[in-house]
Amino acid sequence: MTFIKNKYKRPLLCLFLFSVMSFSFAQGDTEKIRLQLALGVNNPIDNGENDGYYAKDINLPTINFGIRYMFKPNKLGAKLDVGYNRSKSDVGSLDFKLNYTRVNAQIVYDFYDLLNFLPQEMTIQAHAGPGISFTKPLLNDSENTYTYLNGLVGLDVYFSLSRKLSLFVDVAYAKSFTSKNKYDAVADGFSFNGDLVYATVGLSVALSGCRYCD
Repeated sequence: MTFIKNKYKRPLLCLFLFSVMSFSFAQGDTEKIRLQLALGVNNPIDNGENDGYYAKDINLPTINFGIRYMFKPNKLGAKLDVGYNRSKSDVGSLDFKLNYTRVNAQIVYDFYDLLNFLPQEMTIQAHAGPGISFTKPLLNDSENTYTYLNGLVGLDVYFSLSRKLSLFVDVAYAKSFTSKNKYDAVADGFSFNGDLVYATVGLSVALSGCRYCD
């Protein structure tokens, strides 16, 4: 009987320690993986040609959805996100509606350690990275589509509501990396291969750690 106890004593102790360590890690690492959803407004910036088409300064909606992964707590991470934007013609412009969709892979840098004068619940993160833009006019110009590379840079301000949930504001600029015009505005109608500015408000939800906390 003593032999059996001694035989299993060390494996059981190791299992116990591993469980404690895993639980502690899960409780504290709520920033590692987060799901993000945000809604807001956008402003498409054309190439400046006077073709009779120009969008409203503020357009609805912008919908951003993505996943953020932090390699180092309060320091460095990455995120993959998708953004959908709808815009339309302003007063005095020829009529058009535009769908602008982008996919971006980005590096994230957290300024938490540098901005230690902020409240503990707040942090600011910069994000930047390459992506692909897909633009598709609607109405009679639906064939005038573009697919092109972009570079996105932005700034997020986070406010923690709980260990699982944060509110954030995101402002970003997506720069177009194309100068080729496939379509003639006079002959073919509206098309778009320009830049985009957007501002959103959203929620960031922890997918890692803190399974049982509020």
